[in-house]
Amino acid sequence: MLHHNQNSGMAWVLLSGGIDSSACVSFYIDKGFSTEGVFIDYGQIALPREIRAAESIAEYYRIPLKKFKWSGGQQKKSGFISGRNAFLLFSGLMELPQETGILAIGIHSGTTYQDCSISFVRKMQILFDVYTHGRIQIGTPFLKWLKGDIWHYSKSRGVPLNLTYSCELGEDQPCGHCLSCRDLEILYAST
Repeated sequence: MLHHNQNSGMAWVLLSGGIDSSACVSFYIDKGFSTEGVFIDYGQIALPREIRAAESIAEYYRIPLKKFKWSGGQQKKSGFISGRNAFLLFSGLMELPQETGILAIGIHSGTTYQDCSISFVRKMQILFDVYTHGRIQIGTPFLKWLKGDIWHYSKSRGVPLNLTYSCELGEDQPCGHCLSCRDLEILYAST
């Protein structure tokens, strides 16, 4: 299911421009994968800043960035968005060439979100296998890591954290209100 011991192939990374997805790009490049970013506009509040950050990360790593837009019925809110990670994975799958590779997402442990769990990834992989006959694996290199582990990994690997953007409200970060910025405040204080 997670196949992180592979050393080559194709990896498409769901790249929001945040710390986790940017670290995920670094992870797959370091493992020798041909890597591309996939940005999905799903009506998120922070869209303008997220897309700029994703473009900056893609440019920094010199990888292609595919951008897709979904038009829904309502503006999305900050915090938990029901179905978001499943939607992102299926949206990425729909737009990928039907080759062999990994579609990666930078989810991690230490959250209360059920779509950041081993159980969620296993269930999603079963559905991916229905559509791809096992050719596309879901990559989650940080699934058992805490946010602080990703932060330290990013610093040790030279991930350009100054280019990332994580505020769920689309404000200057850390805004002090959303969960992502509260995490940022803790991470900045730990360095």
